[in-house]
Amino acid sequence: MTISSDPKQVTQICFDRINIPNQNKLSVARENGAYELLPTVLEEFDSAKIIGEVKTSGLRGRGGAGFPTGLKWSFVPRNTGKPTYLLCNADEGEPGTFKDRDIMRFDPHLLIEGMIMAGFALDVRDAYIYIRGEFLHEANVLNEAIAEAYAANLLGENILGSGYSMNLTVHRGAGAYVCGEETALIESLEGKPGRPRFKPPFPAVEGFYRCPTVVNNVETLATIPAILKFGGEWHASIGIPNNTGCKIFSVSGHVNKPGNYEVPMGTSLKTLIEEYCGGLQHGSVPKVIIPGGSSTPWLTGEHYDTPLTYDDLMKAGSFLGSGAIIVMDETADLVALTHRLTHFYAHESCGQCTPCREGTGWLERVMGRVENGKGCAADVTVLKDASEHMAGRTICALAEGAAAPVLSLLKYFPEDVQTRLAENAE
Repeated sequence: MTISSDPKQVTQICFDRINIPNQNKLSVARENGAYELLPTVLEEFDSAKIIGEVKTSGLRGRGGAGFPTGLKWSFVPRNTGKPTYLLCNADEGEPGTFKDRDIMRFDPHLLIEGMIMAGFALDVRDAYIYIRGEFLHEANVLNEAIAEAYAANLLGENILGSGYSMNLTVHRGAGAYVCGEETALIESLEGKPGRPRFKPPFPAVEGFYRCPTVVNNVETLATIPAILKFGGEWHASIGIPNNTGCKIFSVSGHVNKPGNYEVPMGTSLKTLIEEYCGGLQHGSVPKVIIPGGSSTPWLTGEHYDTPLTYDDLMKAGSFLGSGAIIVMDETADLVALTHRLTHFYAHESCGQCTPCREGTGWLERVMGRVENGKGCAADVTVLKDASEHMAGRTICALAEGAAAPVLSLLKYFPEDVQTRLAENAE
């Protein structure tokens, strides 16, 4: 691992070795530092020390919610008589997000090492990587890496002679967006339809097969080896308070160099787009920025200088989410975009909750009318009312995510809707 011990010099953590050829192979990964700390962790660390370092690091979940990782681990009850499970959420179904699959296909041993360390801290004997079904190549790479790890006694019984044993299995999902929600993921992993559960009880207490369970994102778990190598305070010194470390952002849309970029937390949207992504294809200020995946509220050009942190984006009226930044300039047809997003959410609703099941369908149909020349002025009221009655009234956040693009369109660009309605009237 070539990451600097000086936090001021750190610009990447999970992507530090991403461009090394054949880094997915165990022999190459070990040459570049993979698993070098693992014997020390298994022999000299204990659960309290590991969880304490992760708490001190300030690491927050990188999958969307941003919940403090160490705190989440500390909620797991001990001595229940039940096994504890560790589940890696590699579903990555949020439109615009493509960061986790790069970790899995280019540096899978980083994820595996992080899972072993997390499993050791939580006394896990069986861990699973739940990967979206479309990621066939990534699943194959992971399975090959896991087989190598078993052969090297990095997984399985009595890992490296430490007395600790852990099995790791890759489970392919069936492509349902809602299975990115942790309880729907658990239901799917149990062989049931992927539908979210009521909470409480939370998975830390009653999760997989009603046993204590921790669900963490790929990027979250891939950060653990660096934290344990350099210490929680080291990680806490990167970024800004309450938003520590580095974060991978998947940038797409009207930028000259779309792709994945890992930067310290607190980097501004403008810096990321102009210095890393080569600027906009047209103009100097974006028309729309969706900062955390398609389910997060939109931002506009007036938010261009907003720091990329959980707190600053919330103040701006949106969320960091998965870190999927979708950039659109003046050439974007926002009505067509919104219709496309409502179609996606109507298709992906699991149908369990009435406001989501019915509401997503209404949004798709009405936005379709508006886009296709059959809308009327009353449709604006229907869209607004339906969206507002969906948010906060369902088991999971899919309905709220479905409403976000519609409410954003009506809030920031009502003239785009009125122009389309006027064209329809003609």
